[in-house]
Amino acid sequence: MLKKVLCFGELLLRICPDPSGNWLNSNDVPAFIGGAELNVATALALWNIPSAYLTALPENEMSDQIRSYLEEKRIDTSRFRYEGERIGLYYLAMGTDMKNAKVIYDRKHSSFAGLKKNTIDWEQVFEGIGWFHFSAICPAINEEIAGVCKEALHMAEKIGISISLDLNYREKLWKYGKPPVAIMKDLAIHCRLIMGNIWAAELMLGIPKADDFVLRHKEFCLQQAEKTSLAIQQQFPACEAVANTFRFDKGEGIQYYTTLYTANNLYTSQEYNAKKVINKVGSGDCYMAGLIYGFHQNYAAQEIVEFATAAAYYKLFTPGDSTAMNVDQITTRLNQLL
Repeated sequence: MLKKVLCFGELLLRICPDPSGNWLNSNDVPAFIGGAELNVATALALWNIPSAYLTALPENEMSDQIRSYLEEKRIDTSRFRYEGERIGLYYLAMGTDMKNAKVIYDRKHSSFAGLKKNTIDWEQVFEGIGWFHFSAICPAINEEIAGVCKEALHMAEKIGISISLDLNYREKLWKYGKPPVAIMKDLAIHCRLIMGNIWAAELMLGIPKADDFVLRHKEFCLQQAEKTSLAIQQQFPACEAVANTFRFDKGEGIQYYTTLYTANNLYTSQEYNAKKVINKVGSGDCYMAGLIYGFHQNYAAQEIVEFATAAAYYKLFTPGDSTAMNVDQITTRLNQLL
């Protein structure tokens, strides 16, 4: 039996008031269930990878409904913790990006934010687990959660579990007096797969990039990705693979491509361009899930980066926080392009 992938992070509800304010008259505000790590778990479960999720929720009827909803998606929720009094929220208009200055977080004092060190039996949690995934959003919440992450990583490394890290940078969350680099370097040392982009690598791991990077052409971007990836592997020897995404907004559309650096080689995906996308939330999480899927299936490196990129690109046309496309749908579209 394949061991499960365990994703650890805060489950969030995304509230999407339209930016023009019409929701005040219509009394209609869409809501989506998500969270970076849950989006990864959802994609993996959809792609028939045994998937588990660990979060903290209050013990109430809404939490029961959420748990049943996730179990219907074949996500193992047996490790959920029930404590605290509220589920975290954030407000973001449809079509905008998580990095958008207009995102509003309402997650202080949530059940997940209240987790404490020395309260989770990680050895028990990791029974039947072969891969552990978390993101930089977790330690951004508060210093206690950063300590909880450290406990998990120590135990996962001790047991021999592969660890992946998404360097999601959320400026509005890092508010407890520690710069990201002071926290993240101590967590990244345990990780086999690190994904993000070269801006995040600089902010969170202290890996410098060229000052005029964003102004340069694609070839320069790829060269910078290789330099950053190599520097990450030199500083964090446990890291076997580094993935970088390049998504440049062009009005309502995007230019999108990615790289994967492993075994001393840089693998580059094909480039995608769209004049208009529907929803930017969750695309990076889908890419992360695609990487884990590829490694889990023992794909060749070029196959991994192509599958993950296609999955992430087509997520841009899905309204919810997680992908709705199965493996066959993704590979069919990918094969049409290759």
